[in-house]
Amino acid sequence: MVLDAEIKAQLQQYLGLMEGDVQIKVSASDDQVSQDMLGLMDALAGMTTRIRIEKADLPRTPSFSVNRPGENTGIVFAGVPLGHEFTSLVLALLQVSGRAPKVEQDVIDRIKSIQGVYRFETYISLSCHNCPDVVQALNLMSVLNPGISHTMIDGAAFTAEVESKNIMAVPSVFLNGEFFGGGRMTIDEILSKMGSVRDDSALFSKEPFDVLVVGGGPAGASAAIYAARKGIRTGIVADRFGGQVVDTVGIENLIGVKYTEGPRLAASLEEHVKEYNVDIMKLQRATRLTKGDLIEVELENGAVLKSKTVILSTGARWRNIGVPGEEEFKNKGVAYCPHCDGPLYAGKRVAVAGGGNSGVEAAIDLAGIASHVTLMSSSPELKADAVLQDRLYSLPNVTVLKNVQTKEITGTDKVNGISYIERDTGAEKHVELEGVFVQIGLVPNTEWLGDGIERTGAGEIVTDKRGATSMPGVFAGGDCTDSPYNQIVISMGSGATAALSAFDYLIRH
Repeated sequence: MVLDAEIKAQLQQYLGLMEGDVQIKVSASDDQVSQDMLGLMDALAGMTTRIRIEKADLPRTPSFSVNRPGENTGIVFAGVPLGHEFTSLVLALLQVSGRAPKVEQDVIDRIKSIQGVYRFETYISLSCHNCPDVVQALNLMSVLNPGISHTMIDGAAFTAEVESKNIMAVPSVFLNGEFFGGGRMTIDEILSKMGSVRDDSALFSKEPFDVLVVGGGPAGASAAIYAARKGIRTGIVADRFGGQVVDTVGIENLIGVKYTEGPRLAASLEEHVKEYNVDIMKLQRATRLTKGDLIEVELENGAVLKSKTVILSTGARWRNIGVPGEEEFKNKGVAYCPHCDGPLYAGKRVAVAGGGNSGVEAAIDLAGIASHVTLMSSSPELKADAVLQDRLYSLPNVTVLKNVQTKEITGTDKVNGISYIERDTGAEKHVELEGVFVQIGLVPNTEWLGDGIERTGAGEIVTDKRGATSMPGVFAGGDCTDSPYNQIVISMGSGATAALSAFDYLIRH
């Protein structure tokens, strides 16, 4: 493997931060992945004297382990961790060398206190932008606790293993041979699934806030920063920081930033909020909003947060088709991220539900991987941009079905087809395939508000030009509102508007 100049420069810079020696054990053969892996090992060894490479027989070939000299840390990469996993490799080298991880002391203490033997395996694809979070969390846990080990497995390099375990979505995590969980998981979420519960007692005795932001996406982060800059008591409570941005791959329309990726932007949002005096409460889900002398937000754990004003920025999530088979076959052929799960469908037949930009872009991407793509749109005409439609219709292995209604996703232990109805003729038809990618838009995360806040028929919070809702003292911004456009830059602006309006409300009341 020949590393390009940019990756070499990045590696050289990162390796200079290593604080101790690292021993890498390599298990390789004559296949191409092994040769690429050996090329990467040679490059690493040539950049620093702190890395020593030796041959070994590991459970999987090709693979390599990252260890302290004379001590097995339990971190193994089965495959070549480049692409989205490049950072996972760098962090493993730095942390094994002794460099302190950038996590809270409470998290470190919880990891170290876990007793028992935990053998984790994570199946990933190098194009998956959600996978590195899981890989890096489990690698860190392996560094800190000798009873924990973790192997990252590139599904493209171990296709037979992926097929034998019926893995149809990444990341897929196994613990001691049994399925543990799928999709993006933070280190807190992994620890909670292992029974290590956070101490949330402080949430039950919080002093009232001046501004409480509910939601940690672009709108929520913007609102928290603008409120904190006014010098008022500000809190932000969120299920996860970054919101739906975390699930976004390439971002090219954020003004002033030519290109970034969702997880990177989400991390930047959190770091920016931390620069201010904001009480950040993560991994918390709001369940109820009421107004008395103060506005109260009840959390899933029973804690009640009080504030003089509240900004709702709970964002949106992917909309489900809502047909038989969708829920039953999630992660068994029904998927929502073509970038993450697409490589698992190489050479297979797939369908994409959705005729907007997201659906057409997904079909175009999948056409380069799958043997055939069927794009299904409920509208008589596709709603995607003309340039995307032109590209779509130029592809020889794509069939476009317009004005159709999905009736059922069929299968046994996994998806084997999709049934639909032609709206103009009423005829019911069936397509045999192995995967269905759902790309039919968003639904706002506002169900928990009940009837207390005016919402549209689609569940969007109704706001005026100042971001004010129907409840005095409550403001809203971002994709959970009735804004006509869902864009990151618009969400940031509406979050700032809501915060400035909340401050103005506080002055006048």
